[in-house]
Amino acid sequence: MKKLALALAFLACVCFGTSRLYAETAGGWVKHPANPVLGGDLGVCFDVTLLKEGDTYKMWFSWRTKESIGYTESRDGVKWSKPRVVLAPDRDCGWQIRVNRASVLKKDGKYYMWYTGQTRDRSRIGLAVSDDGIEWKRVQSEPVLVSEEAWEKGSAMCPHVLWNDEKKVFQMWYSAGDQYEPNAIGYAESVDGVKWKKLATNPIFTADKNSAWEQHKVTACQVFPWEGGYLMFYIGFENEHLARIGIARSKDGVADWERLPANPIIGPDAGTWDASACYKPYAMYDEQTDRWILWYNGRNGSVEQIGVVTRDGKDLGFPSGK
Repeated sequence: MKKLALALAFLACVCFGTSRLYAETAGGWVKHPANPVLGGDLGVCFDVTLLKEGDTYKMWFSWRTKESIGYTESRDGVKWSKPRVVLAPDRDCGWQIRVNRASVLKKDGKYYMWYTGQTRDRSRIGLAVSDDGIEWKRVQSEPVLVSEEAWEKGSAMCPHVLWNDEKKVFQMWYSAGDQYEPNAIGYAESVDGVKWKKLATNPIFTADKNSAWEQHKVTACQVFPWEGGYLMFYIGFENEHLARIGIARSKDGVADWERLPANPIIGPDAGTWDASACYKPYAMYDEQTDRWILWYNGRNGSVEQIGVVTRDGKDLGFPSGK
C-alpha cells in the first residue's frame, strides 16, 4: 500500500506539474503567524531588499501595482509604515517602462540602488544614488548591465550587490535568461558600480537537475559574507510556476556551491496566501536575539505579497568541517 501511495503521488506530480512532497518549511524555519506582512490593499508587492540602521528596518520593494520601487520602515520587521514610491519608471528613456527587483547598499554615507528596468520583452539593470534612501537620482540614462551572452538570452535582472572593501570592488550576483523567469545566476565586478566586468565562466549557479524542487531554474539570490565564505539564499523552480527557497554556501562566492541538506527551507502552504509559490528571499541574522529573520514574497494565483519566516540559532545546518 505504501508503494502504491508513493506511485500515485508521483503520478499526480507528473500530471498536474506540481509537487507537494516537500514540507512548507524545513531546517528550523517557521512562518510568522501575521503573514502576509505587506500587501493586501497595496496590491502586488514582491522582491524586497533591506537594510537595518539602528533599530529600524528599511525596506525597498517592487510595487507592481505602481510599476515602481516602494519604500517602507519597521521596528520589528513585521509591522510596516505606509509605503511611498521612491523610484518611478522613466518611460522617456525606452528601457525602463517599469522598474522593480532592486538591491540597495550604503557606502560612505551614500545609498546605492541597482534596479531592474523592464519593457515588455527585455530586462536591464540600472543604477540610482541617494543621500537618504528616499530621494533617488539616476546615475545615467543608459543601463549599467545588459544581457550579452548566449545564456543570458534577452534579459538581465534581480541584481544583488555588495562592496568588497578588501578588493575595493562592487560585487554583483544577477539573474539572466528568459523574461518571465530568468534561468540562472551570473557574477560581475565593478570599481565604480557603473562599468561591470562579467565572469568568463558565467553562469556561476545553475539548476540542479537531480533535485526535483530546483530542477527547472535558479534565480534571484541574496549573497553575503558568512563564516569565512559566502552564503546564498535563492529561488529554486520545480517548474515555471512552482518555486521554493533554498540556501547554498561557497568559499569565494563564485565556485563550488554547496547546497544545504535541508533544502528547500520555505515552500508553498496549500490554501493560504503563498499557496502557489515562494520567491525572492532576503535574510538577516541578529546577534542580539540569536535569530534569523527572512522576508520573501509568496504567490496565490496572480497575487503576490510579502511574508516573514524566522529561525532560532546561528547554525543553519550545513555539515561541519567543510
